[in-house]
Amino acid sequence: MKIALVCSHGGHLTETLFLMEAFKEHDVFFITYDNFRTRNLQYKTYLLENLLENLEKNPIKVIRDVIRMTIILAKERPDVIVSTGAEIAIPAFIIAKFLGIRTIFIESWCRIKTKSGTGRIVYYLSDLFLVQWPQLLKLYGKRAKYVGAVV
Repeated sequence: MKIALVCSHGGHLTETLFLMEAFKEHDVFFITYDNFRTRNLQYKTYLLENLLENLEKNPIKVIRDVIRMTIILAKERPDVIVSTGAEIAIPAFIIAKFLGIRTIFIESWCRIKTKSGTGRIVYYLSDLFLVQWPQLLKLYGKRAKYVGAVV
């Protein structure tokens, strides 16, 4: 199975790297932000500029990177996109819907009592939406699943 791992470069990348054992038998690649932490990942990696920063500073760069992400996903044709967040997951999941790619979102382990901003949006776009704390099930609703902490 081919898996696209889409995450930002901070704690979300750390959480995704904790999951790598689960993906060891699969063909994986990353779509993430260009950062000193992401430039030398030992996996195939596509680097984008920070969408959230550019949204305020240069919206043209955001459009360019969303188009680039579309081209990457259309070329790679992953079977599934897995994301732990943050905002980079939103355009990836929207693009996935148009390309017929399944999506899995894993709400951050640090979200114990509140929803993340990304989670609020991709909840409706995800084929599988996982939370890592049972109390989040009440906040998110029936589409959220709790199977224990995955990170």
